[in-house]
Amino acid sequence: MAEDKVSLELSEETLQSMEVGMAFRDYSGRISSMDFHKASSYLVTASDDESIRLYDVANATCLKTINSKKYGVELVCFTSHPTTVIYSSKNGWDESLRLLSLNDNKYLRYFKGHHDRVVSLSLCARNEFFISGSMDRTVLLWDQRAEKCQGLLRVQGRPATAYDDQGLVFSIAFGGYIRLFDARKYEKGPFEIYSVGGDFSDANVVKFSNDGRLILLTTTNGFIHVLDSFRGTLLCSYNVKPVSTNSTLEASFSPEGMFVISGSGDGSVYAWSVRSGKEVASWVSTEKEPPVIKWAPGNVMFATGSSELSFWVPDLSKLGTYAGRKLP
Repeated sequence: MAEDKVSLELSEETLQSMEVGMAFRDYSGRISSMDFHKASSYLVTASDDESIRLYDVANATCLKTINSKKYGVELVCFTSHPTTVIYSSKNGWDESLRLLSLNDNKYLRYFKGHHDRVVSLSLCARNEFFISGSMDRTVLLWDQRAEKCQGLLRVQGRPATAYDDQGLVFSIAFGGYIRLFDARKYEKGPFEIYSVGGDFSDANVVKFSNDGRLILLTTTNGFIHVLDSFRGTLLCSYNVKPVSTNSTLEASFSPEGMFVISGSGDGSVYAWSVRSGKEVASWVSTEKEPPVIKWAPGNVMFATGSSELSFWVPDLSKLGTYAGRKLP
């Protein structure tokens, strides 16, 4: 007999019930970055304790810890391969990006080109390309198979970069504007430039929703702006406590783009409805810095990283309407 399958839609009620279901508290420094692999149950984290850690979320286990004592580590992203990552340094003297195999702890390639801290890293889902943005006011375009950068775009400020899910478009945000580029013809300049309504503070992160219809931008002033990515219309702006210059305010779309979750300058976590623009839920923290935050692909779960790694899931006992409901 087939097992009963249970469906759980992501509603406001479900979001409000979410709480930490599992946490890893063995970090000796703050988590600075994390990434879910799109096609597996793996998650990778980078931490100020100079470690890169690989988790199998489905089995709630840490599979591997790799130390990067020489270079430090700040940003980390999966490639298409679930045990290969690209990461940025945090030692102040070598701003190279590194392609690392977590299987055997081997560097497969170094990407040299930036001359200051790398603050943004985004990989293309469609091919081997990726982009990086730095405090040296450049955005570099790379091919994982080549050490030298394939393209350079100059910016006026701290850049935030992101590919859309199709890998056809990438965005660069800085100085109150989001610029969209055709990934195949980026040298022609942006094909759209969108204003975020007079917020000229430093861009922190920019992200597309999974379906590519929405784009969000966070800024050091503590704003999370959500725009229609086709029209450039500013749909809503959420406001949290501002973050310090060295911190990053991170936010993430839920898988179907109905909700946005974010950190805050006071360490709290918030959830908003894109449709209404209203706050749906919040979780207070004892920490005083913004957590990194990512929604798990295709799951009713998100993760936060601060001095510990936490996985947030619905508490089914709080969902009265849900009790006993099964799929036919």
